[in-house]
Amino acid sequence: MSSSEKASSGLEGLDEILGGGFARGRLHLIEGPPGTGKTTLALQFVLAGRDRSESVLYVSMSETRDELLTVAAAHGWSLEGIELLELVPPENEGDAHRQTMFHTSEVELGETMRLLLDRIERINPARIVVDSLSEMRLLAQNPLRYRREIFAFKHFLGQRHATVLMLDDTAANSPDLQLHSIVHGVVALEEVVLEYGADRRRLRVKKMRGVKFRGGYHDYIIRTGGLEIFPRLEPVVSARVLPTEIVCSGSAALDALLGGGLRRGTSALLVGPAGSGKSSVALSIAHKAAQQGDCAAIYAFDESTESIMERARGLGMEIDVLITERAIDLHEINPAEMSPGEFTATVCRGVVERNARIVVIDSLNGYLQAMPEERFLALEIHQLLSYLNQRGVLTILVMAQHGLVGEVASPIDLSYLSDTVLMLRFFEAQGEVRKAISVLKKRVGTHEHTIREFRLGAQGLMVGEPLADFQGIMTGIPTYLGGQAMIKPARHEASD
Repeated sequence: MSSSEKASSGLEGLDEILGGGFARGRLHLIEGPPGTGKTTLALQFVLAGRDRSESVLYVSMSETRDELLTVAAAHGWSLEGIELLELVPPENEGDAHRQTMFHTSEVELGETMRLLLDRIERINPARIVVDSLSEMRLLAQNPLRYRREIFAFKHFLGQRHATVLMLDDTAANSPDLQLHSIVHGVVALEEVVLEYGADRRRLRVKKMRGVKFRGGYHDYIIRTGGLEIFPRLEPVVSARVLPTEIVCSGSAALDALLGGGLRRGTSALLVGPAGSGKSSVALSIAHKAAQQGDCAAIYAFDESTESIMERARGLGMEIDVLITERAIDLHEINPAEMSPGEFTATVCRGVVERNARIVVIDSLNGYLQAMPEERFLALEIHQLLSYLNQRGVLTILVMAQHGLVGEVASPIDLSYLSDTVLMLRFFEAQGEVRKAISVLKKRVGTHEHTIREFRLGAQGLMVGEPLADFQGIMTGIPTYLGGQAMIKPARHEASD
C-alpha cells in the first residue's frame, strides 16, 4: 500500500512499524489486558484524524464520557471536534425499559447496534473507534451471534470506507482467534512484569493484510502526552565504505598500541575487572573527541554525573564546560526503569538529533540488567552496532569481568561483535598491584601485540614500556624472567 492509502495512527513509532499507518477503509483490532494503553492509543488515533480535518467518532461502551474527558485531560488533550457516543445498554437506563417476553440479550444487543449504525450513517466518519468489544461480547452471550454481528458490522463499514479500531480486553479469555480471522489487522499490547523494577510494556503486530510491517516485539511506555513506541531496530545489510578518519585516545602511547587509534564506523570493547581503568580510557577518548569539535554521547549505567566529573578532574580532564556546551552529552541510565527498546531509541535519537560521533556505553553489565531475557543481549547489541556503524559512529563498549586477580570471567561474550578488543588486567609485582593493557584484536588496521603497564594519574592515561621481562601477565600472577634481581635486597637497620 502507498502512504496515501494509510491513515496515520498518531504515533510516530507505530507508523514506522506499520509502514505509514493503518490501512484506510479497513477494520483493525487492538487487544490487550487492562492498563496496557488501548484507550490512550485509540484517542491518539482519533486526535490525529481530527487534526487532519477528518470526521471522527469515538464509541464508548465501557467508559463514560466524563472518564474519557478525564483521560484526555491527564495527557493535556482536548476532545473538541471529536464525536463521542456513549452507548449504555438499555437495562442500565431504568426498569421502565425492561421486558420479559424476549431474551434480554437479543433486545439489548439489537438496540445497541441500531444506535451505533444510526450515528455512523448520520455523521459518516472517516475514523471510528469502538471501545470495547468486551461489552458487545457480553451482550451477545453466544459466540455464533457475536461473530455474526461482527460480520454484519464489517460489511456495513465496508460500504462507508471508514478506518476502524476495535478495542478488546484479553484479561479473562485467551485471544479471540475467530475475531482475528475477520479483521484486517491485529495489534496486541502486552505488559511484562519483572521480579524487580518497573513493569515493561511491549506490542506486536500479529497480522496486517497486504502490508509489510516490522515484526517482533517493540517496547513502549505510557507517559504524559500518550504512548511512545520504540520500534525494534532491524539489521541493515548494505555495502558501505568504511570511514578512514582516526579517533585519538588522548594518550600518544595508547594510540601507538592501537596502531594509530580507533577508526570511525567501528566498535571497541574495553574489558577487564572492576577498577582496572576501562571507564577512564573510554572517558579519555570521549574527552579528546569533544575537544576536537565532535559530539560524544556517554550512557552511564553505573556512575552518577557527579562521580564521572570528579573522576575526570582527577585525570586532568575538565569536562564540566564540555558538558555544559553539550559537546559531551552525558546520560544517567537506570536499568530498572528503562527498557532495552527505550535505551536503543535514546542512543539512536542522540546520533540523529545531536549528531553524536562517539557513543560510550558504560557498562554492558548495567545494560545486561535491563534485559528481561539476557540471552537476547547479543542480538540487541548486534543490531545497535550495525546501525551505529552505518552512521560512521565510533562505539565504545565497556564490560566488567568477574574477579580481580587470577582467573576472571565475562558475563557474556561479545568479543566477536566488536572490531577492536582492548583488555586491561591487574597483576602483582614487587609487592604492588599494578595494571596492564593490551590490544587482543583489531579487525581494521594493525596494532601492537605487546603488553604494557598502564597507570592513571593527574596527567591522564600513562602507558609504559612493554613488559618484556614478565610471563603470565594476563593470568594476574606473572613470572619474572629478567636478568636482574626484581626485588632489591632488604636493608638491615643498625642496632643500638
